[in-house]
Formats: sequence, C-alpha cells, structure tokens
Amino acid sequence: MRKIKLVIFFLGLSVSIFLLLMPTPDGLTRQGQNALAVFFFAVTMWITGILPLPVTGIAVFALLPLLKVLRAKTVFSLFGSDAVFFILGAFILAAAMMKTKLSTRFALHFLRGLGKNPLSLFTAIFLISAFLAFWMPEHAVAALMLPVVLVIAGGLNLTPKKENYGKILFLAIAWGSIVGGVATFLGGARNPLAVGILYENYNKTISFSGWMLAVVPIVVIILTVVWILMRIFFKIDIPDVSASKRTLTSKIKEMGKMGTAEKGTAVIILITILSWIFLSGFLGLAVIAILGSLLLFIFRIITWKDVENYINWGIILMYGGAIALGSALEITGAASWLAKTIIGDRILSPYLFVFTISLVSIVLTEGMSNVATVACVLPVAFSLGKGFGINPIVTTFAVAVPSGLAFCLPISTPANAIAYSSGYYSVKDALKLGLFLNIISFLIFNFMVRFYWPLIGLKP
Repeated sequence: MRKIKLVIFFLGLSVSIFLLLMPTPDGLTRQGQNALAVFFFAVTMWITGILPLPVTGIAVFALLPLLKVLRAKTVFSLFGSDAVFFILGAFILAAAMMKTKLSTRFALHFLRGLGKNPLSLFTAIFLISAFLAFWMPEHAVAALMLPVVLVIAGGLNLTPKKENYGKILFLAIAWGSIVGGVATFLGGARNPLAVGILYENYNKTISFSGWMLAVVPIVVIILTVVWILMRIFFKIDIPDVSASKRTLTSKIKEMGKMGTAEKGTAVIILITILSWIFLSGFLGLAVIAILGSLLLFIFRIITWKDVENYINWGIILMYGGAIALGSALEITGAASWLAKTIIGDRILSPYLFVFTISLVSIVLTEGMSNVATVACVLPVAFSLGKGFGINPIVTTFAVAVPSGLAFCLPISTPANAIAYSSGYYSVKDALKLGLFLNIISFLIFNFMVRFYWPLIGLKP
C-alpha cells in the first residue's frame, strides 16, 4: 500500500508541475490551468496522506492566491461559509454530549434493556451506533461505543480474532455508525461540506428535513440488509450473554443519577434538532447550530477548554480549503473544462449520470477520506451535470451519500479505524463482507434514486 501511495504521490506531483509549465490549452484560462494544478496537488495529498488533511487545506488557501487563481481576499472569505460554522456548532454540541456522558448513559440503558440474548445484544449495539450517528459525528459514536463494547467483550471472556461474536460486535460499531452517519448533516463532515459547495456554486441549499426525507429511507434499507448479511457471514457462536447485563448494570450504577448538566444538554440538543427540522429554512442551519452551542456556554454546561479538547479543528481547516478549491474550479471554468475533456461529446442519461458519479464516489472513499472524496468529485460532477441538465441537488446527494459508505478498510473512515483498534477482528474479516456491502449499498442507493426519489419530487 505504501509503494502504491508513493507512486500516486509522484504521478500527482508530476501532473501538477506539468500543468503549471505547459502552454494553456484551448478553452481554458491561465487561472483555470493553475486551479487545476492546485486541484491535482490537493487530490494527491488527500489520497496519499503525505501531508495531513488539514495541512493540505491550509496549503490550498496559500496556493490559490500565490498562483493568481483568485485574490487572497476572495479565497479567505470562502472560509466563512455557512457549512464551516454549521459543523463547528455540531462539534460543540457533540462535545457536550461526550463531556456530560449523556450519550454514554443513553447507550448503556439501551444496551441493557435490549441485550437479553446474543442476537439482541448484537442488534442493540448495531442500532444504537446507527442512531447516535444520526445526531453526532460517526467517529465520535465509534469512540463512545468502543470502551462500552470492550467491557462487554471482557465480561463475556471473548478472545480477540477468535469467536465470531467478538468480530460481529465490533463490526457492528463501525458499520452501524457509518450507515447511520449519512442520514443527517450531523453524522459526518462530508454532508454539510457537500451542501456548502452546492450553495457556493448554485446559491441553492438542502434543508435538514429535506436531507432526511431523501436519505433516511435509504439508510433504513441498507441497515436492514447489513444486519441480515452480518448474521449470515458471522454465525453467532456463544450461547449466553447474561454476564454482559451484569456488567452494564454495574457501569450504570457507577454513573449515578442523571445530573443537571446532562439534563440541560438533553434539552438544548432536543431544541436544536427540532429547530433544524422546522426552522432551518428561515434561520439557516449554521445560525441554529451556533445558537444551540451558545446556550451550552450560557448555562455553563461546557467551557471553552472542553471544546478545545473534543473538537477536531483539523477537519474544519480541511473543510475551508475544500470549499475554496471547489469555488476556484467553478469560478475559473476549470471544472467545466475538465468535465468536457473527460466526457467529450458523449451523452449520459440522467440516471446513468447518477450511477456513474455515485460509483466513482463509493470507490474513491475506500482509499481516501470521505470529506476529501466530496471535495475532489463534487466540483467536477457539478460541471458534468450542468452539461447534461442534471439537478445539482441530486448531484450533491449522488456524491455525498455513497462517499460515506466505506465498509472495507480501517483507513477508509475513522469509525472503521477505531473499531479495528479493538483487535477483535482482522482486515480480512472486514473485507470478507465489506466489499459485498459496498456493492449492495451502491445498488440500493441507485434503486432508491430511480424509484423513491421521484415520489418526493427529487428527479435528476
């Protein structure tokens, strides 16, 4: 894998340098040519990880004005996108849930209530991981669930990489949170990033409830299929889980009664979610997220030091760089030129276009960050779609949703990496079913695009 990444690194860097030095092709401006050079540099860094993702985002901010693609004032103003401040607010809300242990309490009670036998315990872990990822970042869900399930595995005397039951419990964390994470804007940075790029390019947006209406039915079907296939591929091989109930009861007693901070967090998050659903069209997602975050500080539920400890600031830096790069490709006409060069005079039907773009997204996301996948694919997809008259909102979904469905490798998403760190399953175990899940979820997505979305007025 390291050798492959080094080859990609040198190839990508060579393409970037060549683009800077070559004569400007017909139909492309000098600014557009330099924008493409920055684009290939960023894609290379995001795929190989030679530079950390946030550092690449910072590099984009420096390179765009340096190469006279856009004025520095224009580039840095793009960091003020609504999407950046929405994800900041969402991270602060998630930090409050983690700090007050509200999410941990919810998970423990849910698992104790439903985990009465091996099948129901596995199902409970899978469903709670998915449900929590509706409302907080999927990597935070995996980080929350890992110690809880490690305690359960220890109480059941499971041996790492031996029993199927140990494998299925930790894969349930990863895959439950991954699928649940595409259902709303809160499950991962890629969703609000995609909507942010949509807004910068078309001055259109997708409401919180509009996203859920389009995606939650897809998520429910994929969750059901994943649950069935996990049961088939990993036969449950332990007879009893009564020890886990004792362990969970002990952990709940250790937490004590629900405190004022937990109750306050629960009320504020509930109000914020309801506001996103019913008021986002009036106030905007970012404003609601920031107002909800402010309430946490006003009522002294969290401090700024808590925020510094829990928030992934690197994602926010990468975010800003990705939005700036996407805007630069669109403003300079580079994305349009690249799209025409790739497609030429070929004509794709709307559904074949969605099929192709979603396939590219789900393949790329196994080898690079899903946020990076959105940043790389969506600007080009918009330009391609414009030529075919595709609804840009559908294009946004076609890139963002499949890019979140990475089941195979620990490097694909932080949720996979966190669950894999338990040591209870191997890469081979994940690949055995994960590759099949990629294919199945891709087909389910395209089936729903064709037959469900037209029913809610969403057509390519």
